[in-house]
Amino acid sequence: MSLQTRKSSLTQRSLALAATAALALSAPLAVAAPAAADANSPSTNGQTNISSILSYDDVVKELKKLEKTSRFGVDAFTLEEAGTKVNKSEQGRDLYVATVGDGPEDVWLQGRIHGNEPYGSDSLLTLLKDLGTNGSPEYQLLREKFTFHIIPMYNPDGSEANIRHTILRDPVTGEPELGANNKEQRVDLNRDWTETGFVANESLAYYEYWTMVDPDFGVDVHHQGLKKQWGTDNDVTLSLGISLAPGGPTLPGIKNGEYDVLTRQMQVHVYDQLSKYGNINIDRYQVGNGQEIDIKGGVVSAMMLGLNYQGMNPEGHSNPVVFFETSGNTSEGSLGQKSRGALVRQNVLALKELLLGMADGSVQKVDADRWEEIPHQPVTGYQTDYAGIIQK
Repeated sequence: MSLQTRKSSLTQRSLALAATAALALSAPLAVAAPAAADANSPSTNGQTNISSILSYDDVVKELKKLEKTSRFGVDAFTLEEAGTKVNKSEQGRDLYVATVGDGPEDVWLQGRIHGNEPYGSDSLLTLLKDLGTNGSPEYQLLREKFTFHIIPMYNPDGSEANIRHTILRDPVTGEPELGANNKEQRVDLNRDWTETGFVANESLAYYEYWTMVDPDFGVDVHHQGLKKQWGTDNDVTLSLGISLAPGGPTLPGIKNGEYDVLTRQMQVHVYDQLSKYGNINIDRYQVGNGQEIDIKGGVVSAMMLGLNYQGMNPEGHSNPVVFFETSGNTSEGSLGQKSRGALVRQNVLALKELLLGMADGSVQKVDADRWEEIPHQPVTGYQTDYAGIIQK
């Protein structure tokens, strides 16, 4: 991005940041005062040790290692190598993608768009290793059916700082850009894919790559705070989410309701497959008080909406996407080390089961209406980034 273009975006930045600051939904919400989790669940004691959390250098090292050691053609590269015009983070870090498989359908898998939600990186690197080395019929099917585009650390700057956001930087001095309140300007990268957004380098870089790929479907791996399953005292380990609420104000009107059906089928399939495991407790992702999320500025929402920013998506490509929310995050100190392996494994298992279901067609046979069977609080309305709270 040229300096002139960068400067001309500052007004957009200020407007977008002001809107973001006004949103109560800028961070995932948890139900109040959860009871202490067991030894296999995230800690409630605020004592997260981040020394073993993957750093940016760790991720890059692992990507390069997998590229060298994989049996089935893992290719790790930067967005600069991919040819996007903007290709560095706000602090100048390379932005990485890894591909594997040579199937006709493209799959977009991303993690750690929020820097304090680390296990998306672990989970996607584990899946990448499996796809690159496992010769079983299941993984062979996945490689033959799909070409995977895996982004294990979407937000490297926020990850290094252990914060949700990225911090805008002056393109000349590299110092944090200050807002009207004389404080550094922080951007939630998962609210930045809008016509008045793309204020952060990472957003524009990955958006351009998305327009190059035109994926068929995708998954976004997140964390949330600790929560209890509605109506029980059971700790939730995984929430299944769709960022444009099924049956809500937006999704039924996209592709004649096709995505409203398919995203529910995808998540019901995951629920069915993972419910076989006693150590995984699943519910639907909600943002409190029975409200469903219906945001348009989230990356996966903009993908489903077919956002055409500055004419970069002229054909109006869109694709269905769902997200997973692992319980616990580092900023709240609710991510215990004892639970790390279990939480990463559940993410990898959820990804694998969904991908296999999409590959063999079993997802498309699921009754989408069974979305209502996944535990959740009765829906009272929709929390949006475009019209406040919309009552049901």
